[in-house]
Amino acid sequence: MPFSLAAQQTQETSTHNDSFVLKSDVNVVLVPVVVRDVQGREVGNLKKEDFQVFDNDKPQVISAFTIQKREMAEANTKPTDPTPSASSAIPKLTTVPERFIVFLFDDMHLTFANLAESQKAIMSMLPTALTDKDLAAVVSISGRTNSGMTRDRAKLQEAIMKLQPQGLYRSAGAECPDIDYYHADLIENKHNGAALEAATQQVFSCAPGLDQRDAAERMAESAAMRALTIGDQDVRVTLGSIREFVGKMISLPGQQRTLILVSPGFLTITREAMSIESQIMDLAARSNVTISALDARGLYTAELNASERSQGSAQTMRLKSEYHRSSMALSENVMAELANATGGIYFHNNNDLAAGFDSLTAAPEYLYLLYISPKNVKQDGTLHHLKVKVDRDGLKLQARRSYFAPKPAKRKK
Repeated sequence: MPFSLAAQQTQETSTHNDSFVLKSDVNVVLVPVVVRDVQGREVGNLKKEDFQVFDNDKPQVISAFTIQKREMAEANTKPTDPTPSASSAIPKLTTVPERFIVFLFDDMHLTFANLAESQKAIMSMLPTALTDKDLAAVVSISGRTNSGMTRDRAKLQEAIMKLQPQGLYRSAGAECPDIDYYHADLIENKHNGAALEAATQQVFSCAPGLDQRDAAERMAESAAMRALTIGDQDVRVTLGSIREFVGKMISLPGQQRTLILVSPGFLTITREAMSIESQIMDLAARSNVTISALDARGLYTAELNASERSQGSAQTMRLKSEYHRSSMALSENVMAELANATGGIYFHNNNDLAAGFDSLTAAPEYLYLLYISPKNVKQDGTLHHLKVKVDRDGLKLQARRSYFAPKPAKRKK
């Protein structure tokens, strides 16, 4: 095929191709919108004057307006062999592919358990969810798995089964104290005194011979700094990889280009992470790439396990449990935001992952693109919240919810 997703090694992932870096331009913000009626059917007859856009609750002028109408792929018929051989898996086609689908597995954060469930689910739906006119690829965040674009279902299935969790930025749980990225951010970036106290109390529990508070606080702060550095790099690599795969999809022909992110989620809590996420939204929307996401955790519990609850006082464990629940909830945000911002679907809180994969392969038929040039809005280096309204009753909107507005660069003297 004229296009392929070239494989990369893990150590190469953090170096991103400059051709895919999109600088944020807050002079123009692109807001994709999908509109559905009460029956869930897409609505494609709205006009510019039907929409209103608000930036941090301030009304904005819609400077440009377009509608993308995509031809929907025909329903696939079941193959005679539900598990086609290598020879029968490559249909003889003379037509241009109708859909390009990239299954991007977040092997940097998937555990063995939720990866296994995801593999089982996608293997069961793959023979019937893809039509003979589709091209697909199975790739991973780390770059260790890459099937390239292919019609060969056997090749896709082989790539799926080769996926393995990568522990490059994962805590081994042997730190004293054992602080996760969310807790570290509270201590180092948010200067949360209760979070530092909880970490200090953990030190007294995991290092019982230590009786000096100053030394315990230093150990807690040192652990927080290490966790924050590792977490920042983890998110930077993960988002950079997503951005690069979206950029590589730009060259694909046709109107249906879908990237399906399979992940348990990860935190995007720093300004840098929010800025890169905003760039991905812009790049995908401008390039007609739909990003859908599947939460590989299915129905999950946000409570600490028995070993995690065994260290520290009741107050320390209460705070640690609170941080853990908040971290798991916030980890979903990036998947929901990328899907909402590009017209995709976010499948979550559901154990029927096979049905989830099946639903995510379809891109919206109608996508409204609203362009705004923010007025009376400060470029203050923060996340700006977007709200879209439509002047018609009984309609449900799916739209981009935010963008990151970096501070203007200082002029060199």
